[in-house]
This record gives sequence, C-alpha cells and structure tokens, in this order.
Amino acid sequence: MQAALPVLNYNLFGEAGDLPDVVHCETIEIRSRLHDWELAPHRHARLHQILLIDRGGGRAVLEDETTALHPRTMVNVPLGCVHAFSFTPGTQGWVVTIASEMMEEALEPSQGLRQVLSRPAVLPACEPTRAIMEQIFEEHAGRGFARAQILRALTGVLFGHVARGLAQSGIAAGNPGDSEIFRKFEALIEDNFLDRWPVADYASALGVTPTHLSRIARAAVGRPATRVIEDRMIREARRNLVYTNLPISRIAYTLGYNDPAYFSRVFSNATGMSPSEFRERINGHGDSA
Repeated sequence: MQAALPVLNYNLFGEAGDLPDVVHCETIEIRSRLHDWELAPHRHARLHQILLIDRGGGRAVLEDETTALHPRTMVNVPLGCVHAFSFTPGTQGWVVTIASEMMEEALEPSQGLRQVLSRPAVLPACEPTRAIMEQIFEEHAGRGFARAQILRALTGVLFGHVARGLAQSGIAAGNPGDSEIFRKFEALIEDNFLDRWPVADYASALGVTPTHLSRIARAAVGRPATRVIEDRMIREARRNLVYTNLPISRIAYTLGYNDPAYFSRVFSNATGMSPSEFRERINGHGDSA
C-alpha cells in the first residue's frame, strides 16, 4: 500500500458493470485471499461499503488515517473515500456494498443520515449490527418471495446502526449550519433539477458562493455540488428507464436534454452503460431488483 501508487477508481472491486442487485454481499476472505490479504488504495465513486470484522483483524487506511482493525469492529466506507486494507491472513467477516441510488431510497432525508454516513470511520460493532449483517447475507443468498423488499428494509436498519454508532462516537459531528444548507440544497434540487439549474443558481438561492456550496456537498456526501445535481438527474433517468416504456429519446427530452445522444453519453459516464444497456439489464434481473 504505497502512497506513491495511483489511486484507482473502482465500481465494485474493479468490476466495470453496474450493481445489478439490491446490495452486493461477499466475505472479507473471498476477495482478500486473491490479493494476499492486501487491498491497495482505491475508491468507489457510486458505492457505499460497510465491513464487519468478525475474527482476525489488520489495519484500514481511510483517506489519510490508518486505524487498527480488531474482532467485532465495523468500517464505514462512504462514496468516494480513498481506502485500503491489510488483513491478517485468515480474517473472517462480511462486506455489504450499496449503490448510491439504493442508499438514497433507504435513508430518511429529514434525519440527516446521509451527512452522518459520509464520514469514514472504524467503529465497534454491536451485536444487533452483527445480527443484521448475517440476516442480509442469508437473504441475499436466497431467492425467496419479497427478497428485494426484505433486503431494502434490512439495509436501512444496517445504515441506522452505523449512523447511530458514528453519532455516539462524535465522529459525525459537523457544522450544523452547513448541514442545514445542504438539506435546503437537496430540497431545491428536487424542485428545479428538471429546469437544469447550474450550481451558481443554487448557490445564489442559498446565499453562498458556488465554491462554498461544493465544499458543503463534499463534506455531506463526498461529491461536489455538480455531481449531486447530476446524480439526481441520473436517478430520474433510471426510474424512467425502469418504470416506463418511453423511448430513450423521449426520456432525454423530458429531462431537458435537447440532444438524446448527449444524454446517452452523460448516462454512460455516470453508470458505466448506455441507457439501452441499462434497460436490458434491469429487464433481465427483474427478480432480484
């Protein structure tokens, strides 16, 4: 884990495809063993990860801080956080990976959980958290009726336990004024994203500079203001692709894009696949989403 090495930007441990399921689950061992228990510095632009160390340990590097890992600890790795791991051989535990869209659906906006969960940290893992993690893995491995609904609910509970741990530890403490500005920013996006407001318009409405607004957004969710606005647009595009039969060109026009080809490029850059590929994948994974 050399600091001089380039920081790679992975979707899911280097896999190029979008997250096809509600969550992705795997053990620490199955991936770490392939890399001699060393995972070099990297980031996930659109994925949030929660790790729970059950046995063994090692060390975690989160941004520029190194922290020891012990049994019954959990690691919160928010979107965009540069992280690396060095596990003791034989370490056992779980990794749950959640796409940003799923995260937004699972969290209650009024409680400010996204801001809390945007803080990378190593925390003690309480027994209820461990039990929820086991339930998620068990449900994920099956194909029972209402699987997706149960996974969404369990993921929401997991987020709640992690956020509570962050708040109790004091790690989640931030500037209350900035948090309020970010909540107002999100509300403005909901009202105006289809009108294609630029960052400057949002900043003006909130009484701050565009630079300060991006700084607040990075502190809250690990992404600049432009990305927060784009993410909302992409989420709306995904919903239209999943829940309507509208042609892709009509979806582009509905979202304010005058050029459907440009819309397709924006969507591809954000998700790793074209709108048509995304629609085909969703249709092919209808039982697991």
